[in-house]
Amino acid sequence: MTASPGRQGQSPSAPALVAEGVSKAFRAVQALEDVSIELRYGRVTALLGDNGAGKSTLVKCLAGVYQPDAGTVSIDGVQRAIPTPDAARSLGIETVHQTLAVIDTLDVAANLFLNREHLRGGPIGRRIGLLDHKRMRAECEATLGRLDIRIPSLRRAAGLLSGGQRQAVAIGRAVAWGQRIVLLDEPAAALGVEQTARVLDLIRNLRDSGVAVMLITHNMERVIDVCDHAVVLRQGRKTAEAPVRDVTKSDLVAFITGAATTE
Repeated sequence: MTASPGRQGQSPSAPALVAEGVSKAFRAVQALEDVSIELRYGRVTALLGDNGAGKSTLVKCLAGVYQPDAGTVSIDGVQRAIPTPDAARSLGIETVHQTLAVIDTLDVAANLFLNREHLRGGPIGRRIGLLDHKRMRAECEATLGRLDIRIPSLRRAAGLLSGGQRQAVAIGRAVAWGQRIVLLDEPAAALGVEQTARVLDLIRNLRDSGVAVMLITHNMERVIDVCDHAVVLRQGRKTAEAPVRDVTKSDLVAFITGAATTE
């Protein structure tokens, strides 16, 4: 499997992505206002906030789904435009959105290789887009096996899988290709206890291998368990930021509800 740009030369805790002054409005609704956040290699950053705080909007701005009205995004110290999800992936940003990011009509292997398909048949085959299904299924099986993600059949259409299995495929794709920056929007929302524990292990593995991870979750136990840093949004603005080791679950809840701030 050919991965996205590698991690060689990325120093631990170095800035991977820096967003400054990001704002986004949807007509009269100001979803984000002057939000800045920094993701670092080898660190899991929790993005917290109540429903409607702007968390998913920020993720979509960083993932190329939305274009911010103001602000800048820099990758490895270089300011970048992210006009599309393909552009985000080319910069090493992999995303698992809250809504299940799989194509129901495609099978498991095709979803894992979405927009990165292997082609066969030489120059002519590549020109007409002849897919190498055998190679993709073999590599998909190896990848999901390495991640301990169990799917009954790689030939099964994603729409026939359970919600947990579909989410596992989306997470597997992000982990398999995420070599630099991974954005996870409630990745365990549709998963059971065992699958959730596996996702938390995957997040730790990403951090330990030098990937910059941003995790959206409403579960404070998971924040304390796997996150190094926390950023809190409230009504579209950043209101708190702190190392997780310096705060308690009660502190985080107070930040989320607006009872306390650090900004």
